[in-house]
Amino acid sequence: MLAFFATAQAPDGYYDSAEGLGFEQLQQALHDIIDNHTQLSYDDLWSAFYDTDPRPDNSSLVWDMYSDNPFGSEPYTYTFGTDQCGNYSGEGSCYNREHSFPKSWYNDGYPMYTDLVQLVPTDGYVNGMRGNFAYGEVDNPDWISENGSKKGYSNASWTTDMVFEPIDEYKGDFARIYFYMATRYKDEIDNWESNNDNADAMLNGTSYPAFESAVLDMLMQWHENDPPGFKESERNDAIYDWQGNRNPFVDHPEYVEYIWGDGPNSISETNEAPALIISPNPADDKIQLRFENTSERVRDLALYDICGKPVMKQKCSETSFTLDVESLPAGMYFLQIENDTKYAGITKRIVIE
Repeated sequence: MLAFFATAQAPDGYYDSAEGLGFEQLQQALHDIIDNHTQLSYDDLWSAFYDTDPRPDNSSLVWDMYSDNPFGSEPYTYTFGTDQCGNYSGEGSCYNREHSFPKSWYNDGYPMYTDLVQLVPTDGYVNGMRGNFAYGEVDNPDWISENGSKKGYSNASWTTDMVFEPIDEYKGDFARIYFYMATRYKDEIDNWESNNDNADAMLNGTSYPAFESAVLDMLMQWHENDPPGFKESERNDAIYDWQGNRNPFVDHPEYVEYIWGDGPNSISETNEAPALIISPNPADDKIQLRFENTSERVRDLALYDICGKPVMKQKCSETSFTLDVESLPAGMYFLQIENDTKYAGITKRIVIE
């Protein structure tokens, strides 16, 4: 599904001790905040997935990032509980528990092994094809899943080995999981790099920055291109209910740049927050959009339905604009601004009656 930008709801004061920090100091402060979470059992994960990974169009179905098709019909879907693996003979057989940060990289150690942040439900066969390969980018895949995830030899400078590439719509999700792992396990990740050749390709044997420089560039690009959205926001809140900690990089995407980029001063702030005024909302035929606190012209707007499928794309050359929605079915939609430097990443819910 499309990654709608949204801010998860951390408890008041949750990040107070990280205020004003940057680089490794900020990472250490975040580590101290999210450390010592409640450790789940491996069996607990099956139940937790009901809360962390339901599809928005049907809460009894699994939201699987290895099989979801954001722009068309699903190749297959799974019902929670009913379709748990088990054995599989190919795609569409069953879903299981994917260690997005492979368990062999930390020798099946706890609490990493059952950390819900990095455990996601995925098609069993695709999970098996991924194995413990690093995430990366592939030009000439030797295998492609039904939703377009790829396995093949890396096209990057940091490794020429086999890697697994998720589809673009979920690359940011996995990048932020990796930033979480480097932060939550800051005091032990420096020992994981030697456990596996694939781990060695991504990790550099340090607690900070933890990743090889070219890997870090890739993960930061994935994070930037696919910002946190509705799925991650809801998932982060559910994870907090289950194990008492959160992924800071979903709540505060800017922390990635503050820690591994140019620091807190690299992201400019204004005294006035950007404002997107929508009226009326709910609407039945036309919606008036007005962008305030900006002298820039907003260019591309996109409207997505509740399942993340695009239903309208519109160029907008002014800061005031009318959107004609009369032909759309009643329901909830998400309006996203796609390429304005000040407003990009802002998403608004719109109800059409």
